[in-house]
Order: sequence, then C-alpha cells, then structure tokens
Amino acid sequence: MSSATLPILTGQRVTLRRPRGEDFKTRVTLGTDAEIIRMYGGSRSEVRPMTEEEARRWVQQLLDHDYAWVIESDTLIGHIRLDRLDLRDMRASLAIGIDDKAQLGIGLGTEAIGLVLDYAFNVLKLHRISVRVIDYNLRAICAYRKCGFVVEGREREAAFVDGRWYDDIMMGILDREYRHLRSSKS
Repeated sequence: MSSATLPILTGQRVTLRRPRGEDFKTRVTLGTDAEIIRMYGGSRSEVRPMTEEEARRWVQQLLDHDYAWVIESDTLIGHIRLDRLDLRDMRASLAIGIDDKAQLGIGLGTEAIGLVLDYAFNVLKLHRISVRVIDYNLRAICAYRKCGFVVEGREREAAFVDGRWYDDIMMGILDREYRHLRSSKS
C-alpha cells in the first residue's frame, strides 16, 4: 500500500490525516514539554527546544511511514502510527503522541486510537494490535483500557528515565475483543 492512499479518518472531535510539509510550523509551535517527553519515556534532562529542523524531520519521518497520521483537533496536536505491520501474521503495534499539553486528558487520544483500531480491524483485517507504555504513564494506560486493550505482560526495568529504571507494560487487543467492545457500546 502506498502511503498516498492512506485514508483520512474522521471522528467527532479529531481528524486523522497524512502529514503535509507545512505541518512543521505547527510542530515548532507545539514545542517540547518536559512532562510529555517523560510520558514517552524520555528524561527531563534530554529535553531541548523544538527547532525548525527537528520539526521538519518529525514531519518527514511520518511522511516516510506508510501507516502514520497526524491528529488534528482544530489544529495539529500530535500523531498516531501503526508500526511493524505484519500482514502475514495480521498484527501491528500502535504508537500515539499528543504533543499539545492543553489537549491532554480530554479523550482526544482515546478517540484517535478508536479510529485507528477501526481501520486496522475492519479495513486491514488485522487480528491483533499491541502497545507498550511506561508504567507511570497512567493517563495512556487508562486510554488504552478504554479502547479495549488488556495488560499482557511487563518488561521489568526496560526504561531508564531521570536516573531511575521503570517497567514497560505490554498491552494488546484482539479483533474479537474489539468487535465485542463495539457491539456492547451500540
């Protein structure tokens, strides 16, 4: 599949679309927030201001990825991707990042995840989606649970953040679990 054919996914409050070259301007404006970087598993000491060059690189990495969207809610607020997509085993992993601190905790990430799950299970016909999240990112864990992900395991001391080791939580959702969740909400 060519990334040019990746569809726009539209929800009630978010739209997922392919990145555009000019998105770097908004990405620069969003900057880098130390607490958001920490939720991604980065250390506060590694946080640097977002430069135009880094923002352009961020956009290009998404453009080079066949299954990557930017998340818009009036304006660009982050991105979401299906990584390691394996059509033989019908699985992929999910990655999401909301980079606008004002848009955290209001369900936009949950909505974006739901849109990608719908696409993954109903269009790509995948069997499972997995995600890994650092154990202290309770907001993300809650969002994944709302979308039907279950904890499948823990990788002990997998992330070294701010001078301390933290575990990664592995979560997953199967197609039948997704369909059951969707039918129970109807």
